[in-house]
Amino acid sequence: MLKVQVLSGSESIGFIPELARLRIEVFREFPYLYAGSLEYEQRYLKKFLHLPESTLVVVQDADRVVGASTALPLAQAEAEFQEPFREAGLEPAEWYYFGESVLERPYRGRGLGVEFFKQREARARALGYANTTFCAVARPENHPLRPPDYRPLDAFWERQGYRKRPDLLAHFSWQDLDEAQESPKPMVFWVKGLEGAGR
Repeated sequence: MLKVQVLSGSESIGFIPELARLRIEVFREFPYLYAGSLEYEQRYLKKFLHLPESTLVVVQDADRVVGASTALPLAQAEAEFQEPFREAGLEPAEWYYFGESVLERPYRGRGLGVEFFKQREARARALGYANTTFCAVARPENHPLRPPDYRPLDAFWERQGYRKRPDLLAHFSWQDLDEAQESPKPMVFWVKGLEGAGR
């Protein structure tokens, strides 16, 4: 029996190690190809403990964490993610930013991706946000590590009501599996206005 919990701020503390593990495991796959470390991940994720407006959606199978999704106010996210909005004349304080969604492969295709969006949007509304956004890495069609059976998630995101904004482009650095060091990667934003919400 799968259990879904929605947590915020310091409630997330016990799940940080498992979320770090999941991020490394899932983001090794294309298109992220992320070569991460548990030490870096746990340090990165601890920011959620000090943000009362943060959100962590956790999926457990019995006592094991098999999926998680995060969100926080865009104004409290890294500067790299705020900058494209400022350049476009959009105020970051008006946006709730969805971070990662990570789910172990055997649990995919069960509607949990939809549940992640549903729960984070509900939290955004509860906090008074009228706009939600997330970004995804943009890889070229001919990327040498692209699996033959890879299917982009664009159609899924569109079904959730999100619209791609190629004009909102960030660059964020990490080390790919085939890289010797970090390099900047282009990240394209998707946006959605929440009906009946507003600050």
